[in-house]
Amino acid sequence: MNKQRPKHLALHLINLPLPGIVSILHRISGLMLFFALPLLLLMLQYSLTSIETYTQLMALLANPLLKLILLGLLWAFLHHFCAGLRYLAVDLHYVRDLAQARNSSKVVMVVSLVLTIFLGIKLW
Repeated sequence: MNKQRPKHLALHLINLPLPGIVSILHRISGLMLFFALPLLLLMLQYSLTSIETYTQLMALLANPLLKLILLGLLWAFLHHFCAGLRYLAVDLHYVRDLAQARNSSKVVMVVSLVLTIFLGIKLW
């Protein structure tokens, strides 16, 4: 068999459906949270150690770049949580067909973005 196969897979040309994009973002957000966990725990320790370390942490967190990074981590948490609930619903067979899978993916994207905007405005 001599089939003409591509020599490489052009990933940028593949159009994923929305559930596939939600799945990839779920993995990326989980990875972001995993790598940010030591930093977040260190920030928690500094905030609870003394008033001096708390004020130093608050002065450090006044930086707009760090606020933007924390906003990205907030989105990662909210997206990972909402997508996890979606996958739980899929596993429990509440989502049964393709239309429901697409609609639940839309709900995950909208809810995670709206919650990120709402909480980002409240916390900024």
